[in-house]
Amino acid sequence: MPLYYDDDQTMLAETASQFMAEEGSIKNQLRHWRDRNCKDGFGHGLWKQFAEMGFTGMLVGEDDGGLGMGQVEANIVLEEIGRNLTPSPFLSSSVLAATALKHGSNDVKGRWLPDLVSGDKVYAVAIDEGIKHRPERIACRAEKSGNGFRLSGKKDFVVYGASSEMIVVAARTSGSDADKDGVTLFAVPQDAAGMSHDSVRLVDASMASHVTFDNVELDGDAVIGEVDGGRDVLNAMLISGRVGSAAEGVGVARGAMDMTVDYIKQRKQFGKVIGEFQALQHRASHLYSEVEIARAVTIKAAQLFDAGSEKADLMASVAKAKVAKVAGLAVREGVQMHGGIGMTDEYDIGLYMKRERALQEFLGDQYYHAGRVAEMSGY
Repeated sequence: MPLYYDDDQTMLAETASQFMAEEGSIKNQLRHWRDRNCKDGFGHGLWKQFAEMGFTGMLVGEDDGGLGMGQVEANIVLEEIGRNLTPSPFLSSSVLAATALKHGSNDVKGRWLPDLVSGDKVYAVAIDEGIKHRPERIACRAEKSGNGFRLSGKKDFVVYGASSEMIVVAARTSGSDADKDGVTLFAVPQDAAGMSHDSVRLVDASMASHVTFDNVELDGDAVIGEVDGGRDVLNAMLISGRVGSAAEGVGVARGAMDMTVDYIKQRKQFGKVIGEFQALQHRASHLYSEVEIARAVTIKAAQLFDAGSEKADLMASVAKAKVAKVAGLAVREGVQMHGGIGMTDEYDIGLYMKRERALQEFLGDQYYHAGRVAEMSGY
């Protein structure tokens, strides 16, 4: 498969680029909501605009009212989100939750997908139970209770959790915490009795929750997929989310790189534009090469996932590890080449560093995924 977009994807990229630059810019969105200490961390008006553009239902099948597109198309939008640091629940709602809901019953899909496509509701996913991403261990418990389940436990760093009308929760319904089997996914409505949030603002100004489930009663219709057989659905959701977060990371890297290159073309020192110094030219050239490699591996991972390839899981971790390293390089080089002013809030380059740091941890950092690549490769 070629590592570039076809004509339709190119048109989508142009549309998403223009829309995000105009409506989702740092000034209009990130700084606007951050400076107002917004409890949601994003604008619901922009989310409705996402729906009008068709973005919210990209991964939802046409039979369910969506566009029936694939991960490659979702990544195109995510790259522009990252490039403009646009605060949005797109990754959690339209990628992670939407991927999980694909595996739900007709009743589950009928209950939750229409409001996702229309942009009337926002969804979140609750997977992690500690300071690091370790989905191999699920301790949050769901025990049989009548015709349904009773959910107990805690989930950490649920992005936009307190602002979501539904949370996809991975819970253990049988076996020990580290067992592969015995995991079930549930669609937990926000008004469920016994669910509470401890909201925190992350370094990039986005919002997340530490969610506690205190004997939350769920009916059997809340199950997504099969009871005790949710690991495959969870894995599909994780692959999609990891590839998506890698695409957003590529956008962060591109945005930081473009801002830095523009700056060194204008900033003068010792009577010369600093971009004329060979040392900075070499660093900028190296960064460009690294960003393009990261972008290519992310496109490959998305293509493999859309094709249902067994290699998609491996390539998702390759992309996540590579992009994390490259995005980290991009923001560090950006701040350094901007000089002292790069550390001030007045310049947007520091915002890219903060976003990169939060995105690095989301669904596993580069060390976690490098370890997965080694393990899956037989080392």
